[in-house]
Amino acid sequence: MGNGDLMTEEPERSQLWIWWVCGLLLLASTINYMDRQTLSNTAVRIKSEMNLNNEQYGSLETAFGLAFAVGASVFGFIADKTSVRWLYPAVLLLWSAMGFQTGFVGTYRDLLACRLLLGFFEAGHWPCALKTTQRLLPADRRTLGNSVLQSGTAIGAMVTPLIIRAMLTEKAGSWRLPFQIVGAIGVVWAAMWLMTMSGANGRKLDSEVADSPKTNGGGSSDLAPSFLSVICSLKYFTLIIVVIAINLCWHQFRVWMQLFLTSRGYDETQCLDINFLFNLMTDVGCISAGVITAMLSRYGATAHRARCWVFGGCALLVASGGLIPWLDKGPMLIAVILTVGLGALGLFPCYYAFTQELSVSHQGKVTGTLGTIAWIFPSLWHKEFGRWVDVHKSYDVGMFLASLMPLVAFAALMLVWPAEKAETRHAD
Repeated sequence: MGNGDLMTEEPERSQLWIWWVCGLLLLASTINYMDRQTLSNTAVRIKSEMNLNNEQYGSLETAFGLAFAVGASVFGFIADKTSVRWLYPAVLLLWSAMGFQTGFVGTYRDLLACRLLLGFFEAGHWPCALKTTQRLLPADRRTLGNSVLQSGTAIGAMVTPLIIRAMLTEKAGSWRLPFQIVGAIGVVWAAMWLMTMSGANGRKLDSEVADSPKTNGGGSSDLAPSFLSVICSLKYFTLIIVVIAINLCWHQFRVWMQLFLTSRGYDETQCLDINFLFNLMTDVGCISAGVITAMLSRYGATAHRARCWVFGGCALLVASGGLIPWLDKGPMLIAVILTVGLGALGLFPCYYAFTQELSVSHQGKVTGTLGTIAWIFPSLWHKEFGRWVDVHKSYDVGMFLASLMPLVAFAALMLVWPAEKAETRHAD
């Protein structure tokens, strides 16, 4: 039975339920990024009130990232051994509690501890979410489902500056309330998820994979291979290069954008407005990546080739950020930043689709271990980059290097990923 036949035979109510779940995944990604981005959007206030330098600020992100790296593998293994119906709301409530507690910290040490625990628990989101789309969506709709999931990160990044802008006042400590409000939202999501999963449909996550159990959605077989054979494959090695490169790029702009814009002469309100526009463009690019990939596959491109074309196009858009060191405050700088945003998040749905080709039975571990690798490098980078900025008083070199990283990932896909003997069309 083909993937399309499987979905066609499902009752309409079941299909609506599946896309409702995808909507919940979008909301989970939104909450995930709201909790994460509250710090970077209040960075100027926090640095000033706690008397932090750039190296200390970078250390906060290093703690978050290294904890995320550990949590990615931990929750990846757990996700393959237990039901995501129960694991998912548990990790979301735990990271929401850490975000909420951040609003009450009194010292840098307390802030560092909250950031570390937030990173550890937030890491559970991606193994749970990607296992959900793999279980509920057939291969020909999976990248679009991943785009919906990933677009929540852009929505969260867009909404967070608006919330913060509405809550910040001239009063010292006004940055605390946004952490508390955002952290409390997680309780609402957990209630919605548990109600959605309470019926028979919820058991789909435990017993059903949208594709045939003997295929992984990319045209190759998945006859329950060992996890060791998966991580020793050339495809897994390629994805190591890809995930490091695209995460170095994304997190450079996520963490340092506000401070970079301040260094160019933009005030706090202008920075928040630019951040909103940047993340609006990332959302447009993310959804567009899923739609365009599906269209290319439908009109004759093989699944892998369609993904690579879209990935390459996004990498070229991000590469425009290489102009940043030569641009001063003004419309041209903003145009380049928005172009980077258009491509930056569109890389990820394609990457997730590549990971879902490797193995059905080990999806959580594949997602988790690659997530660990992905977060180690940018996490170590932030502290060193903060030290560089303290010495050289410039963010330009980081923005320049980050903009070129997706081209490195694209080159790996073109040169290292093994050629398929017979790719399946519509596998995206």
